[in-house]
Amino acid sequence: MSQIIVRPLSEADLPIVLDIHEEVASERRWIGTEPPIDRAKVQARFTESFIAGNGRMLVAEVGDGIVGSVGLTGSGLLDLGMAVRTEWRGRGVGSALMDAAIDWARRSGGYKITLQTWPHNEAAIRLYKRCGFEQEGYLRRHWRRRNGELWDAIVMGLLLDEIDEELD
Repeated sequence: MSQIIVRPLSEADLPIVLDIHEEVASERRWIGTEPPIDRAKVQARFTESFIAGNGRMLVAEVGDGIVGSVGLTGSGLLDLGMAVRTEWRGRGVGSALMDAAIDWARRSGGYKITLQTWPHNEAAIRLYKRCGFEQEGYLRRHWRRRNGELWDAIVMGLLLDEIDEELD
């Protein structure tokens, strides 16, 4: 396999990142967004958060193509979201994105990263736990899906100041 390169999002990357977001959303299993995607609205939100704002999005490249992204929003307390192309899951892309995101969060003065994931997303939960995240809560029947179902969510967190203390 080619080397995974993780780098900051550029404005030119937005169409590809939106394609990945739309692809993962179309699976209706892994992220909260469901199709149909309002690409203009999502692009405006990504531009505001990650190009013009204080948030950070990192992209994973393999060869000459972007295969995943991770975004962090907030200040100090950072919220994380990630999407990886179907065919690149289980091949180290998520790990590379998470390592880079945690490194960026620590360097930018973050004290905690939070995220929510579905209980059935076992691969993501394993990845987050390997990265040091702990389950902090469980939200029952919390997210209404377009089909009317109510899905549970697991709240996970990583305390970055505790990582810093362990390194000292």
